[in-house]
Formats: sequence, structure tokens, C-alpha cells
Amino acid sequence: MNYEVLIRSEAGTDLLDAVVYYEEKLKGLGNEFINYFESALEIISNQPESFPIVYKNVRRALIRRFPFGIHYIIEEKKVIILAVFHFSRDPKGWKRRT
Repeated sequence: MNYEVLIRSEAGTDLLDAVVYYEEKLKGLGNEFINYFESALEIISNQPESFPIVYKNVRRALIRRFPFGIHYIIEEKKVIILAVFHFSRDPKGWKRRT
């Protein structure tokens, strides 16, 4: 069963920042990042409980090929994306969003 996926505005900003960064590094790399992000979202929406809990009730799915994690919570039949964070960033940033 697919869960509805909601992306909080802060996570949307995280995502946009990453796309712009990668696109500036190499033309087309931002689109590749989006494709891998969307693939991860598809898995999350189908099997949200298959990813580990990393803090309280927050789970993290990794984005293939890129050093980013998608941090989310499950509420009823919804998955709420809290952050799309690079591994080198301070984890306190996304933890404040819980």
C-alpha cells in the first residue's frame, strides 16, 4: 500500500539547495540527484517502515550515489519528509524539525 508523501517546506528548501549545488558542479547532475531522490521516495511510500529509526520516531532513507539522507516520520497513512540532509551537516539542524 502506498502512503501519501508530504514534503515540509524546510525539506523542499533542502532539496532545492542540493539540486542547485549539484547542477552548478556539473550540468545534469542536479537532475540526476532528483531522479535518485524520487526513486528513494517511491520506496519510502511503499515500505516506510523498512528504514531505520535514527532519532525518536524519525527514520532515514539514504539517497543512492549521493551523500544525503531523507529524514521522515510516519503518521497514520502519511509519510512526512522533515529534511533532506547532507551527511556532513550538523544533525541538530534536522533534529530541531521534529
